[in-house]
Amino acid sequence: MMMYFADTTKGRPFSKDPAVVKFKGSYYMYYSINSPKEGKAGGIWGIGIAISDDLTHWRVAGEIYRELEYEANGFCAPGAIVKDGQIHLFYQTYGNGAKDAICHAVSEDGLHFCRNASNPIFSPTGEWNNGRAIDADVIRYHDKYYLYFATRDPKGEIQMLGAAFTEADSDFGRDSWVQACSEPILRPELPWEGKCIEAAAVCVKDQKVFMFYAGNYNNMPQQIGCAVSRDGIHFRRISDFPFLTNGEPGDWNSSESGHPFLFKDEDDRTYLFYQGNNDNGKTWYISKVEIGWQQGRPFIIRK
Repeated sequence: MMMYFADTTKGRPFSKDPAVVKFKGSYYMYYSINSPKEGKAGGIWGIGIAISDDLTHWRVAGEIYRELEYEANGFCAPGAIVKDGQIHLFYQTYGNGAKDAICHAVSEDGLHFCRNASNPIFSPTGEWNNGRAIDADVIRYHDKYYLYFATRDPKGEIQMLGAAFTEADSDFGRDSWVQACSEPILRPELPWEGKCIEAAAVCVKDQKVFMFYAGNYNNMPQQIGCAVSRDGIHFRRISDFPFLTNGEPGDWNSSESGHPFLFKDEDDRTYLFYQGNNDNGKTWYISKVEIGWQQGRPFIIRK
């Protein structure tokens, strides 16, 4: 059965930027929501929470509310991992232009989160970027945790990816992160990628890091590509074509298939979660496909 989820608590079907973990016997999904009734043009961004028993049927379970000054303009685009019996959430501030940065919070129950006292924990440096960091994804690779983020060129036009790392026993605080690149680790080069590569979604397979990423800005259409690395920093595309395309006219995802997240279950089955819509972004839904592996390369398992 196809997964087709949208949070309707804000008055319209709207769920973007999924992140999924298995925690205490259930699946937790964190995603971006938008509240259009708070008196601000474009609404205020926040993070919703849904829970599932089977990865297909989801029920809205809560919301993470703004608490501190750096969250005042909104926050979104969560990434999530489970470490030492806790859920660690990595998310971005929103509405601050080039000053948007990555933050961190931790939860004992998956619903209530305690912010890292050093937030925001990361923003990039160097003349190759404008200092912005969004779309965090974190993964354990060898003896370190790698943080992948999207940023823009100094003019704020080209979206591209960067990386940082911290040690395995890290508290994920601001002083623990080391920027791992002095240039983009992946930037748009192919026609279908337009001026944007964002939303890195990574997993480790056969000692390699596979990165699924969103190419092009929303609804242009955004589609999903894939690249691979032997060191977690230097990536090469596995194809010049999208790994997962937008749908045909009339399909639920005809406007885009974008912003991926990789989830590996306890049985080693791997799922690619992603967002889509067919009305140029008036609504947003989240779905998933299962990923298989053949001769060291991923493919979509068609049901």
